[in-house]
Amino acid sequence: MTQKDITEIKELLSESKNIVITHHKNADGDAIGSSMALNTYLNLCGHKSVVISPNKFPDFLKWLDTKNEIIIFKNSTNETNLINNADLIFTLDFNNLERCGDMKDLVSNSKAKKILIDHHENPVKYADYMYSDTKISSTCEMIYHFIEKMGDNNKINTSIAEAIYTGIMTDTGSFKFSSTSSTTHKVISDLLDKGANKTKIHNEIYDNNRIEKIKLLSFALGKIEVISEYSTAIISLSQNDLNKFNFKKGDTEGIVNYGLSIENIKFAAIFIENKKEDIIKISFRSKGNFDVNVFSRDNFNGGGHKNASGAVSKVSMSSTIINFKNALKNYKTQLN
Repeated sequence: MTQKDITEIKELLSESKNIVITHHKNADGDAIGSSMALNTYLNLCGHKSVVISPNKFPDFLKWLDTKNEIIIFKNSTNETNLINNADLIFTLDFNNLERCGDMKDLVSNSKAKKILIDHHENPVKYADYMYSDTKISSTCEMIYHFIEKMGDNNKINTSIAEAIYTGIMTDTGSFKFSSTSSTTHKVISDLLDKGANKTKIHNEIYDNNRIEKIKLLSFALGKIEVISEYSTAIISLSQNDLNKFNFKKGDTEGIVNYGLSIENIKFAAIFIENKKEDIIKISFRSKGNFDVNVFSRDNFNGGGHKNASGAVSKVSMSSTIINFKNALKNYKTQLN
């Protein structure tokens, strides 16, 4: 984001605006955290800001929305009017309008000025202003810097600080991923000074599980397959598997990382069947220099980050796993 962009956005925000904030479908901690932090900030500045989520988000993130402000998109007249009548639309934590699901056309066709804030690679240039930086740990960290660029660091209250902390914590794997920089820690330090309760946040995210979620995790770990030849571990969960444990959105979050925790494993993948959408959702994780963003893009038309990416397969679970194992053959040297 150039100084010219910053000046123009400051001018746009100098008087009250109708603003819509949205994030990617199947929101995670970074998407919800960045949306709620920005929404609170903009409302404090006197704007009429709302968050519209493309679909339902996990229960373990609902504590960030204590006032039930997030609107779940159902293509209603109210949601359509909010998007059509918006002066500004912020799109957070995604690099392509395809990622906002059924909201895509409405957002694309809206006459509102669009501002992208995102840290994923290869952004599509659909926005009027693009704050895109793949080196920053999370979109939440970028929201912190955005508020700084607006000259409003003093407006970061406890609510905003805790929302930003949540997204940074979850997207850095509790600060262990390589994207965690010295600047990230300086931001975290300031958020703590501004009232973020790190113990409460950790408990809400990681220590507030339904028993069914823990049993699903146990079941999934029992299904780990290690492919030693390629330093790879995979897990697959069918729709029937999920149904056995009364699956709710967010229950499989983080399971793929257990595969990566096995000694000598550099690449982990989880395949999750979604019968309703007739897809296999795939998450990839890696250690070191193996680039799962490239692997995902080249083999499954997906993408994300160097060490964390995702994709969707529209063939059966068995065919998806066969395709994955065949693709591995091209990366044997890199993985070993």
